[in-house]
Amino acid sequence: MDFGIGERGQALRAEVRAFLKEHLTDELAERCHRTGVAHDDAFVRAMHEAGLLALGWPEEWGGRPCDPLGLSVVEEELSKAEAPTYGVSTTHMVARAILRCGNDRQRAEIIPRAVRGEILIVLGFTEPECGSDLAAARTRAVRDGDEWVINGSKMFTTNAHIGDYVFLLARTGTTSKHEGLTVFLVPADQPGIEAQAVRTISGERTNITYYRDARVHDDWRIGDVGGGWRVLGEALQEEHSVGFGASMLRLLEAAEGWARTARGNSGRPRITDPDVRERLGRCAAEAEVSLLLQRRAAAMAGQGVVPVAEGPMAKLFSSEALTRAAEDLFDLLGPDALRGHLSPGAPEGGRVEHALRFSLGTTIYGGTSEIQRGIIARRGLGLPR
Repeated sequence: MDFGIGERGQALRAEVRAFLKEHLTDELAERCHRTGVAHDDAFVRAMHEAGLLALGWPEEWGGRPCDPLGLSVVEEELSKAEAPTYGVSTTHMVARAILRCGNDRQRAEIIPRAVRGEILIVLGFTEPECGSDLAAARTRAVRDGDEWVINGSKMFTTNAHIGDYVFLLARTGTTSKHEGLTVFLVPADQPGIEAQAVRTISGERTNITYYRDARVHDDWRIGDVGGGWRVLGEALQEEHSVGFGASMLRLLEAAEGWARTARGNSGRPRITDPDVRERLGRCAAEAEVSLLLQRRAAAMAGQGVVPVAEGPMAKLFSSEALTRAAEDLFDLLGPDALRGHLSPGAPEGGRVEHALRFSLGTTIYGGTSEIQRGIIARRGLGLPR
């Protein structure tokens, strides 16, 4: 199978790079770094105006034709540049779940605004005491006439402090662990919802959110009562296919830049050192494998095949490869690697130091490595639980 992106992919890559050069300013990048918020309304509006926001969406919903392999090229460039698009990814993930599982009103009111970048939807899955076991959710929704009253809390609700809606998983029944769950699209701007900042090791701002008699109309229930696990599965399939090959390329570029300018005891550039070259080569090889695994999943999607195991393979390998590479190159730089972005004279602007901190979270995002291995074992190899 050929995973080359071809002339159309190369043209799309050039288009994205030109957009980033114009709109991802040093000021914006610095603000995102300091606040830990990977979303910017003006940047998202610019993506829409440039025709890059609704790539791959059906034209009847305002989309622009693009195959999954082309989308993977766009995602690679945005990820490598650390563009503030996390809010776009969660919004579109939910919008696609609504396209498949929602009702006509939800599709008509949410999808056009999502593809134009006019709304921000955040994810309300994980809970403080449940970790990766999403089906153990305790946040409860109780029917009250045409509305549901929600009480509980969610963890890692990134962008909840600026979001318009929460894609919320709540317990509505006690029939069984999975069948008692329902998904709602909850308006975030109401007195019963509070978002408190939580800072991750990488400097990202996420949130713990509290729901105290928050309300949502039944019109904004997505899918059947008790059918939340199926709706969640539609959304999570996309999240399980997230890869970090582009992040490895960014780390590799930083390490190569350091190696070409730093001098060893002999006075020669460090890149001439066989140990340095070996470490860089190892990172480059694993970055290539990560990108190929991501493109395989994209190619399968383009053929109408859901990458139920191949997506998790890409996520699992690339996240663990990024962690290995970050640790290895951090060790290579020695004490200088401790200097972060805000430290004067930090090597390559502190990218290696940040990559190490960032990499540790990637094995958790979108499902832990253990979760991914379980999916691969059951759905890819047919093994029992």
